[in-house]
Amino acid sequence: MSSGNWIIDNLNNALKTWNDKLSEIWQLLTQSPENFKGGSIWNVVVTIHGGLQAIGYALLVLFFVIGVVKTCGSFAEIKKPEHAIKLFIRFAISKAVITYGLDLMLAMFAIIQGIVSKIMQSSGFGSSGQSVLPDEIVTAINNCGFFESIPLWAVTLIGGLFITVLSFIMIMSVYGRFFKLFMYTAIAPIPLAAFAGEPTQNVGKSFLKSYAAVCLEGAIIVLACIIFSVFASSPPAVDASASAVTMVWSYVGELIFNMLVLVGSVKMADRIVREMMGL
Repeated sequence: MSSGNWIIDNLNNALKTWNDKLSEIWQLLTQSPENFKGGSIWNVVVTIHGGLQAIGYALLVLFFVIGVVKTCGSFAEIKKPEHAIKLFIRFAISKAVITYGLDLMLAMFAIIQGIVSKIMQSSGFGSSGQSVLPDEIVTAINNCGFFESIPLWAVTLIGGLFITVLSFIMIMSVYGRFFKLFMYTAIAPIPLAAFAGEPTQNVGKSFLKSYAAVCLEGAIIVLACIIFSVFASSPPAVDASASAVTMVWSYVGELIFNMLVLVGSVKMADRIVREMMGL
């Protein structure tokens, strides 16, 4: 709703954009890939995953043969019952991983989504915190004359632009996580086929660890949002005795700093997870 003052409206519009993107992130973190954007992207990804399974089976045989050649010194070793059983079990497990790889990845995602839901419930936050322009600043801006409001235009224009840009950078990071989940799911049969050979099994292990790290990014992002919600519930202090320009500059500066901390935490969620998991 317009207040009739361009300075106030500009700040309120920037804060509204920030709050809307923060609320959208909160909703995205509780969604599964199957429900993202109505599920149309997921249907395409599943189709690609199914198409690549045939290539995965071919690579399964190739990696298995390479593994047998590199791990067995002679054909006589293969004929040993214990060695033959070991190779058979490896081949069977590798084939099952490719066949049921999608179910395995969805199970991993569901486990981590449970962690995200538990974090939300334990924090007591049902939604993200809202950033609102304090009444003291609104009153001070309304009491400014024309010439006094000129520097306020510059401050609010720069501040509003920063807040809007940070909003889109943050939401892009969350959307990027979903795109990574889709890419991992679509291409999964190829790296999972590497489990068939002992020399190549590290490729499959690294793939599953990386996928788990991408899923776990959601927990780091929701933690960052919860911490910012505490910041939002205790907004920057406003000195009512200062001039309107000083009040607005101080408020916008501290608010942008808090937002930078959140955006930085969201952007670095993948690095934080990889450091935690030693990847």
